[in-house]
Amino acid sequence: MNPGIKIRMNPEVDGYFRKAKKWQTELETLRMILLDCQLTEELKWGKPCYTFQGKNIVLIIRFKEYCALLFTQGDLLNDANGILIKPGANTQAARQIRFTNVQEIVKMETTLKAYIYEAIEVNKAGLKVNFKKTTEFIIPEELQNKLDAMPALKTAFNALTPGRQRAYILYFSAPKQSKTRESRVEKCRQQILNGKGLNDQ
Repeated sequence: MNPGIKIRMNPEVDGYFRKAKKWQTELETLRMILLDCQLTEELKWGKPCYTFQGKNIVLIIRFKEYCALLFTQGDLLNDANGILIKPGANTQAARQIRFTNVQEIVKMETTLKAYIYEAIEVNKAGLKVNFKKTTEFIIPEELQNKLDAMPALKTAFNALTPGRQRAYILYFSAPKQSKTRESRVEKCRQQILNGKGLNDQ
């Protein structure tokens, strides 16, 4: 291990790796690769986040079935190897590379570094993902009815940032049954009136 890597390890991030019983070896291997690319290690959203000049480049995330590198602007990468995965149907910018064992990571180290360096270059160039505008998303009927019936809620919803509006629209639209959509809208009503996003505390 490069002795400089030890210095760049963030003690805040150590706890995340200690808690990871299932993917510990895989996560530590990914960590070494990222630190070897001269990125700064931080803890954001409770996850190890690797930044370049203060901008988020890639996160390490773990799930039950796999662990992954999540490129925050992955949509802008060339993906010459066809390994980037869109995490969800409505995800616009982020892309993942998933792993189920440490051998995969070791075998792909050179490729992973190429993707990491490309992500840094994308960031340096100031490239941005063209996000769909909030107006391009269809507001579910259950939300629209509530907004029409409550002017205060409509005002509060319109005052939210486009990103927060999008998150609510996608969350409310997800269930197949109208009753469930309605109950989600009702459950979040106060949160919206308080000017808060879906995941704000």
